[in-house]
Amino acid sequence: MKLQKASAAAAGALVLALTVTACGGDSNDDSSSGSGGGKITIGIKTDQPGIGLQLPDGSYAGFDVDVATYVAKELGYDAKNIVWKKAPSAERENLIANGDVKFVAASYTINDERKKKVDFAGPYLLAHQDLLVRADDTSITKVEDLNSKKLCSVTGSTSAQNVKDKLAPKADLLERGGYSECLTGLENKAVDALTTDDSILAGFAAQKDLQGKFKLVGLKLSDEPYGIGLKKGDTELKTKINDALKKMVSDGSWEKAVQANFGPAGYKNEPAPQIAD
Repeated sequence: MKLQKASAAAAGALVLALTVTACGGDSNDDSSSGSGGGKITIGIKTDQPGIGLQLPDGSYAGFDVDVATYVAKELGYDAKNIVWKKAPSAERENLIANGDVKFVAASYTINDERKKKVDFAGPYLLAHQDLLVRADDTSITKVEDLNSKKLCSVTGSTSAQNVKDKLAPKADLLERGGYSECLTGLENKAVDALTTDDSILAGFAAQKDLQGKFKLVGLKLSDEPYGIGLKKGDTELKTKINDALKKMVSDGSWEKAVQANFGPAGYKNEPAPQIAD
């Protein structure tokens, strides 16, 4: 920003305006206040039904949204004071490190590589890689059945490559730009199965216009413990979020959120995982 020619007064006014209107920075994300009067910016997925989805009216829904809303309330923020920020998988660490969000709840699997860059609260859900097939398909009951069948996933998916490389090398892997394209192909019998985390598959299959059309095979091809990502070294916030997650489980809100977002797909979820201290 070029301010060399601006007067000192104008520059001061600009700085004041930016301070007042900014949202998502640490100055407004004061989780220690507990007053509910400030704003908190939270990173979520916005294109995953059942997990995190921006609805046509601009609101957001999904299991991660429910979890994040509950946690924010325990930190002292009303739902109306949450600023939701899109957190694509490749940007989650940057959003946290730059202070653009207070925390991220976005189907964020905890692993050693990510723990080098961010801290995690949780886990709050244990997902597994699975397959989604048509409801009337009885030919796919195990991963080896994918040999000589068409398997769909998004471009660059490690889940699909895992199946192709290690589990069903003769599968015909088709990569598409988004899961919705795979679902259309699955419905039209252009492909035989779709693979990714079972929670994501259940979220898509639970959509009203798709209920009853698909089913999860029920395989556990990997463990995907979802955690809430936050800035490295923020032990105070991590403890507060873990306490909130434990309360969500103990008061029944966690199970209610699971059933509301995944239940229509017949998702057989794991019990709430043990939350780290």
